[in-house]
Amino acid sequence: MTTSFRLVIADDHPLFRGALREAVARQFPAAELFEAGGFEDLQALLERESDLDLILLDLTMPGVRGFSGLMYLRAQYPGIPVVVVSANEESGVIRNCMEFGASGFIPKTSAVETMRAAIAAVLEGRTWTPPDVDLAGGADKETQALVSRLATLTPQQVRVLMMLSEGLLNKQIAYELGVSEATVKAHVSAILQKLGVESRTQAVIAASKIEGGTWAQGSQPAG
Repeated sequence: MTTSFRLVIADDHPLFRGALREAVARQFPAAELFEAGGFEDLQALLERESDLDLILLDLTMPGVRGFSGLMYLRAQYPGIPVVVVSANEESGVIRNCMEFGASGFIPKTSAVETMRAAIAAVLEGRTWTPPDVDLAGGADKETQALVSRLATLTPQQVRVLMMLSEGLLNKQIAYELGVSEATVKAHVSAILQKLGVESRTQAVIAASKIEGGTWAQGSQPAG
């Protein structure tokens, strides 16, 4: 295929970025490829570049927890498809990625040919998940409802929730985002209302339930 595409590879492991870059370049030799090793790098790149065709996103890179990066990208850049490329191959994780708006999910253990086929499918406007994963089964009604509520958060609210999960105070969040404390308080109030909880701690705990605690402060990412 000689069609020129513009793709972003967002992963904090240089070796895997290189392998994915080679796989994409062989499939689409005319493609323009960008790389980001952390979520801040990815945000800066997206602010600079336009007309991107696809983002290949690792779930757990510096600056994100759980599904927060995916949620932010789908809310902030709804026109750019996102394919999650992750070492966590649990069916529940794959199912939630699709619920949060991913166009596909590629396990990092996939063969190169499988990765190429998946990327080609998404660039053609289709979705792709591992064929052996049952997306119909799954989560209980409470978890499904929570996923739906999390999906209603705005990009800024997702960022605030990410910072809440890191234990930051309103003053620190305001400084990081370049807004007033009053604005942060308004975002926190909106988050609590959307998630149906009464405190910041409950909001972080609720979000952490979606992926085995990866939102929770001090937890280790799943990959």
